[in-house]
Amino acid sequence: MSYVVWFKDLTKDSIAVAGGKGSNLGEMYQLHVPVPNGFAVTAQTYKEFIERTRIKDTIQQLLQGLNVEETDALQAVAEQIQRLIVSVPVPEDIAEEIMDNYELLGAEKGAQSLVQGNEVFVAVRSSATAEDLPSASFAGQQATFLNVKGKESVVLAVRSCWASLFTARAIYYREKQKFDHAKVLISAIIQKMVNAEKSGIMFTINPATNHADEIVIEAVYGLGEMIVGGEVNPNTYIVDKNTRETKKMEVRAQDVGLFRNAQGLNEKRAIPKEMQERQVLDQKQVQELTRLGKKLEEHYGQPQDIEWAVERGEVFIVQTRAVTTFKSHQEERSTMTEEGGKILLKGETASAGVYSGPVRIVLNPNELGKIQKGDILVTPMTTPDMVPAMQRAGAIITNEGGLTCHAAIVSREMGTPCIVGTEHATDVLKDGEIVTVHASRGIVYEGAMEIKPEGKVITPSAEGHEDILTATEIKVILDLPDFADKAAATGADGVGLVRSEIIIATGGIHPAEYMRQGKQKEYVSLLKNGIRKVAKAFKPRPVWVRCSDMRSDEYRGLAGGDKEPKETDPMIGWHAIRRLLDEPEILRCEFQAIRELHYEGYKNVGVMIPFVIRVEEVRKAKEIMRSVGLEPCKAIQFGIMVETPAACWIMEDICKEGISFVSFGTNDLTQLTLGIDRNNEKIAPLFNEMHPAVLGEIAKVIKVCKKYGVKTSVCGQAGSRPEMADFLVHQGVDSISANVDAVESIRRTVARVERKVMMEKK
Repeated sequence: MSYVVWFKDLTKDSIAVAGGKGSNLGEMYQLHVPVPNGFAVTAQTYKEFIERTRIKDTIQQLLQGLNVEETDALQAVAEQIQRLIVSVPVPEDIAEEIMDNYELLGAEKGAQSLVQGNEVFVAVRSSATAEDLPSASFAGQQATFLNVKGKESVVLAVRSCWASLFTARAIYYREKQKFDHAKVLISAIIQKMVNAEKSGIMFTINPATNHADEIVIEAVYGLGEMIVGGEVNPNTYIVDKNTRETKKMEVRAQDVGLFRNAQGLNEKRAIPKEMQERQVLDQKQVQELTRLGKKLEEHYGQPQDIEWAVERGEVFIVQTRAVTTFKSHQEERSTMTEEGGKILLKGETASAGVYSGPVRIVLNPNELGKIQKGDILVTPMTTPDMVPAMQRAGAIITNEGGLTCHAAIVSREMGTPCIVGTEHATDVLKDGEIVTVHASRGIVYEGAMEIKPEGKVITPSAEGHEDILTATEIKVILDLPDFADKAAATGADGVGLVRSEIIIATGGIHPAEYMRQGKQKEYVSLLKNGIRKVAKAFKPRPVWVRCSDMRSDEYRGLAGGDKEPKETDPMIGWHAIRRLLDEPEILRCEFQAIRELHYEGYKNVGVMIPFVIRVEEVRKAKEIMRSVGLEPCKAIQFGIMVETPAACWIMEDICKEGISFVSFGTNDLTQLTLGIDRNNEKIAPLFNEMHPAVLGEIAKVIKVCKKYGVKTSVCGQAGSRPEMADFLVHQGVDSISANVDAVESIRRTVARVERKVMMEKK
């Protein structure tokens, strides 16, 4: 077994091996993007480490029965596990392979010469195998060690990365997200450090105005940490994405920067006076960053948030991730001219919008209590501790920071108007005075003013998205009812998949245990309350709920879960419709919950049964539905998940039995068609929803369903891929369900493909 994998051998499909960060770096390396080279100490190496050193059982024992809501107990256990991991020596063969590869990294062309006794500086970053997945984000929960030098130091840093898998915050998050601690592994990414003379952030859309044709670059001297911390007001460049011309450049004085010294420590240094008010980037560097930003956006198919650095005049990309706050519509402009009111202050637009209210100046955390709902929070710079106060604020103004500082990021997520980088808001504004924050323009006016829209604008629809009409319906996949309103605001045409087992998990009891205890009513109530939130948010748009599909190894943490059978292969074992028909009382309760919602007026709720392989399963499920007073396909939309090759090949018989719709579960369909365990990291690169065999099955099912008037939909993760959307539209699929953050991009892709199909038919 090899314990390391170099970037050149990693791709976006390598998450199981190198985690989210590692697979992303490998993907960029494959694209010939200038990424500092490096390698991943694989997630499987961590697994072998805890098993060979015999600390795995101890870790599990420490976590057993832990109440994560008891902060002191959680912190104590977290520290105990971390101390355990860093105290155990790394096995010699693992340590040697890490050190050998570190030396190879230092010996690369352009690196400091090891022969001369210099060892290369590297960053050692943790990369959890669950990180940056659509279903959960672990970003920022594990550790990063910068400017590590020396092979022994690198091994120590790797071990510390492993230990960071068990910080109190990471343990708490996994518990809340129902992740099995033992199944989340961690890779350590070892990457050559850029000795940054300049660095910063680049967005391939304008995050303040959501203009998709603009690239925004923020730049500082030295390391970029001072941008995020709001300690320096960065230079800002707004560039036309298509022409690469700089539309706007804002150069603000920078008298200090963060640089690496000879010992590998970061230190603040004064910027020479002649450079303080000079633009950080020259035009050539702006153009190169724009080129790379556009390339990455086109490759990933969505706007990107990119970290970059410059060393000896050469531009490097350090990291890229999707922009999560992009709303594809143009902000309204306003009629208010600068002469229309007294301007008190100007700054940078961090989150667009207009708000009037009283100023509350907060200079230290002790003053956060003075922020009441609707106040305007004015502070030098926000911190994570201030988030509760930020949520109460009607608008936010800061002295410092750029488009990527804490205040900017959080305000955009909340949709709160925010202006950053005003330099002296806390001095100019007075506590209690009424002002108008015109964040769309970066202006603060004296008094309360009415701002009216003007000119030609793209008007958002009631749902808050730009009106792009498509014949193919674009729906969402939704697991958490509490986020239903946010999902509905995307303008999606409905919900193509609600996984009922996610709602079940919030109750803490396994469905079989409800039955054993005679608590059928409680089970019905739990399901009904969760589904109602989704149905209400989307009414009258359709909401398709999948009956429970609880594999025997996945929900053992629920009460009664310890009574579940131990199966050799739970993935293809006793679950879904085959179990529900063996324990029909569970299925009857699930149908009863939906019947009661229909009685309340939520007739937009439909139901589908999972993992079908026989017509008899469909027939028996319909009989149980009739027993609770619902007539399938008449009183309610009734469908099946297409997750097995068997369902594809008997689709004509299933349609004859009578169904309203089918929904492809592409993850399972791909797994079973290709004979690939999608949880097995050794064969993960072979998993491909675009395999001809999978596409052939999908095409066959759509053709048969059209013949019988049965609607077709896709609700697997593949639906969020533009290339799959292209294929599905050509096949005539009725709807595509995407992740919430991909709805707008899939809608645009579908609209483009539909136009193309129309042209082909002419």
